[in-house]
Amino acid sequence: MFIHLGGDMVLRSNKVIAILDYQSKEVSQDNEVFIEHNELNKKTVSISNDNPKSIVITENEIYLSPISSHTLKRRAETVTVLEEE
Repeated sequence: MFIHLGGDMVLRSNKVIAILDYQSKEVSQDNEVFIEHNELNKKTVSISNDNPKSIVITENEIYLSPISSHTLKRRAETVTVLEEE
């Protein structure tokens, strides 16, 4: 199944490692260093020109999504339930 991250971006649900609130970047120095490291290595994808609300981490890239982490989590849970049926 897939999760719509905003704009034209859709990911396979099994590729998502974590979904974080974008503000956690400012709260945790480890998160900030992690994001900056990936930005420098061109592994960060900004989905839209809107301010990011969540960070979606996959094995190969990090996506900055304009959709809240709560909404993305709900979408991921819905996908999980559908896969189990």
